[in-house]
Amino acid sequence: MSILDSYIHTAPSSQNALDLFKGEWSSKLPAECAGLEAGPIALFEDDRIAWAIAQFGGVEGQTILELGPLEAGHTYMFERHGAASITAIEANSRAYLKCLIIKEILGLTRSHFHYGDCVEYLKGNPGKFDLCCASGVLYHMVNPAELISLMAQVSDRLFLWTHYYDENIVKNSPRLIHKFPGSIETEYNGFQHTLYQQDYETALNSMGFCGGGNTYSNWMTRDALLEYLQHVGYGNIQINFDLPDHPNGPSLALTAEKVGVASGGSSPQTASVNNATVVTDTEAQLRSRLVELQLQLQQAKDRVTAMETSKFWKLRTQWFKVKKSLGLPADE
Repeated sequence: MSILDSYIHTAPSSQNALDLFKGEWSSKLPAECAGLEAGPIALFEDDRIAWAIAQFGGVEGQTILELGPLEAGHTYMFERHGAASITAIEANSRAYLKCLIIKEILGLTRSHFHYGDCVEYLKGNPGKFDLCCASGVLYHMVNPAELISLMAQVSDRLFLWTHYYDENIVKNSPRLIHKFPGSIETEYNGFQHTLYQQDYETALNSMGFCGGGNTYSNWMTRDALLEYLQHVGYGNIQINFDLPDHPNGPSLALTAEKVGVASGGSSPQTASVNNATVVTDTEAQLRSRLVELQLQLQQAKDRVTAMETSKFWKLRTQWFKVKKSLGLPADE
């Protein structure tokens, strides 16, 4: 391979930048990027994030810590919903560079991407944030309880989307059973629990790999996850998108708040499960739809504003030309 292969000979375009990682993108770009091709998954219009934002009563003016931004889809959503700042930590070098491409294409001005390990970042005592978001991160950890403990130190509010281990489901799934070779009994921060080793196997051969930085990770069970969240002080745990039959393993989304912290959102309909609460699907879907509509309305408003601005400058240019033709002064 010659260094000259790194050059391009066409005019600059957003698609050129995206094509630096052609075939590796997971995310489909938002509606405002119609015509640009990246990946297939609607992570820039993710119902899970819309639901979480609704649960917390919005994120206007808030500081957000995002772990594992992947391709900045969720970062984009937080910024569009008015977050004051988003600090995003990404350990995968290719994902980090994709985030920078998205930042440039979409003009993200309040989002800041940092290349490094999120656990080591949190150990450095970065200060407090209004919300910590870790979507698709926990199940890539070797010690997931450690990450939860560290997140609890920096934020009283937490959003998680993660896979979890369920013995019956894994053992009856030809797709999953070979990925879990064993388990260990462990203790962290005074909490006894079992971790189930998950091997990445051939996924490590893909340039689009977006897992953890080791050849394996350890998964917690659903019950252990909920119990440990309470162990470190979180309560008001709302659960949605609980999919036991997810093809890559059982998964759920949850929001959690430290005990005594008032939520900005309205009170959901709930049912008690292991001292946590589970939001009903109907309520969650309505909240998700409401936030989605708010985002679409803002995007439509932005497009109208852009159109009106363009129209103004065209008319203004014509106005000056007519004045010049009449020999009139060009002042306004």
